Amino acid sequence: MIWIMEILILTILLICALAAIHVKDLLSSAILLGAYSFLMCILWAEMGAVDVAFTEAAVGAGISTAFFIGAIYQTTRRTKD
Repeated sequence: MIWIMEILILTILLICALAAIHVKDLLSSAILLGAYSFLMCILWAEMGAVDVAFTEAAVGAGISTAFFIGAIYQTTRRTKD
């Protein structure tokens, strides 16, 4: 039963990664990368590596996403795509 949950998480993880690559909006891409990091956190915790999961949650899903969003809001658009 655990492997079904792992396959489900890996499938959603793959969808998030592909969507983050293919979207045109930078904010959407940053949010998708945050979701990717959160799903990796869940996957690490399920595999028993709680310390790695905690680090991934704090750095990957928390700080990195906040820095990405902060950097995006400091930029301006040159063209109207």
